[in-house]
Amino acid sequence: RSAVAPVKAAAEELYIDEERRFVMNLIVVGASAVTVGALGIPYIAFFVPPGSGGGAGGIPAKDALGNDLFLSSYLESHPVGDRSLAQGLKGDATYLIVKEDKTIEKYGLNAVCTHLGCVVPWSAANNKFMCPCHGSQYSPEGAVVRGPAPLPLALAHCDIDETGKILFSPWPETDFRTGEKGWWN
Repeated sequence: RSAVAPVKAAAEELYIDEERRFVMNLIVVGASAVTVGALGIPYIAFFVPPGSGGGAGGIPAKDALGNDLFLSSYLESHPVGDRSLAQGLKGDATYLIVKEDKTIEKYGLNAVCTHLGCVVPWSAANNKFMCPCHGSQYSPEGAVVRGPAPLPLALAHCDIDETGKILFSPWPETDFRTGEKGWWN
């Protein structure tokens, strides 16, 4: 008889409270869910493309020092017919063009050559953009005059906000030089 009593006592000690079991299961499931969420959400978010953004006016044009360009001061320091570089969309060098009536063009020209990506300088003496790398030439509007460049220079809208700041925004419309959809879209 004495051997049965300790076994019965040991069985009573192994009894686990149902409420404790429920709480422990909640802790394990909760900790697992937090871990899977912390790893899974960024993994899934990687495959979701970024939004196109709100309808903001555009990206401010910047000078070589990273300062925003304002129309009034820009026109004071640049003569008619000037084509000067500014930092444009995606940080690419973009030409601002001063027209004969002392305003700027409604478009900016991306200065990156469509052949191999060199920055194309403006040659005022030749009245065209001339790539120093492989000899491509572009008209004053950025259309290809001579290869090996296969495509015209990319366009960007050039607008002025209410404070007079010069803004660049993407050009989704038809390319006025070719009559086709822009290759940069």
